[in-house]
Amino acid sequence: MLPSFIITFREVLEMTLIVGIILGFLSRTKQTNYNSTVYAGIAGGILASALGAFLFNALAGGFTGQAEKIFEGATMLLGAALLTTMILWMMKQKNAAAELEEKVAAELAAANRLGLFLLVFVSILREGIETVIFLGASSFVSANNNLLGALLGIAVAILVGSLVFFGSMKVNLKLFFNATGILLIFFAAGLVAHGVHELQEAQLIPTAVEHLWDINPPVNGDNTYPLLHEKGYIGSLFTGLFGYNGNPSLIEVLSYAAYLGLAIMLWKRMNGARKASPRPAARG
Repeated sequence: MLPSFIITFREVLEMTLIVGIILGFLSRTKQTNYNSTVYAGIAGGILASALGAFLFNALAGGFTGQAEKIFEGATMLLGAALLTTMILWMMKQKNAAAELEEKVAAELAAANRLGLFLLVFVSILREGIETVIFLGASSFVSANNNLLGALLGIAVAILVGSLVFFGSMKVNLKLFFNATGILLIFFAAGLVAHGVHELQEAQLIPTAVEHLWDINPPVNGDNTYPLLHEKGYIGSLFTGLFGYNGNPSLIEVLSYAAYLGLAIMLWKRMNGARKASPRPAARG
């Protein structure tokens, strides 16, 4: 439940902030007659995202046997790649709000309602499709990543985004995205390891050492799982959040460590570049 909550909370909060920036700009420039176009773009993006979710689930349910393992493994690796790209892209954004307002201003200057609609539509659809892929990959890793967590994440994100937009709540967005970014890096590492596991089961990747260690204890006589079992209370939480595996293969462990090492290196490099870049001169 917690991984689904984090994923939808972060993605929907981004959507809410995008919409808030656009509506705030229209309000400041006294061009609220374009609000209906923004709302149409939001509705279109949500409907297209829902269609994407339906098609993804229909496609996922159409595979069996080896094809199913290949599809799940590929989805997990794609989800990890998208997550990493999203996190690193967010780190590079210093003037995202100003850049978005410039795009809106350009469309308004040309009185281009279609352009404004597409700007909002594509922004919502991009976040929506990312969410579909992330949740799909997450559900393959852990059955506990359920709909309730996703719905709670959506509701809380809309509430927080609205409070930020109306100025009644102050949130350090940089700190928020950094903290969730770190969590999602570990989540992505788990996706990589589990994706490799699925491709090993599909016999596309060699196993080498099948179980580097095995700390999954047998199920208790009353059919309950010990805490650290992958299906136990703690084990299942760690599985969903960090890709915990009680009996991983050698290749899984190496892929997890390699991804973490690469992600941390890129994180430090981009952090250093961001701190070293000159700040814009203050306006007098």
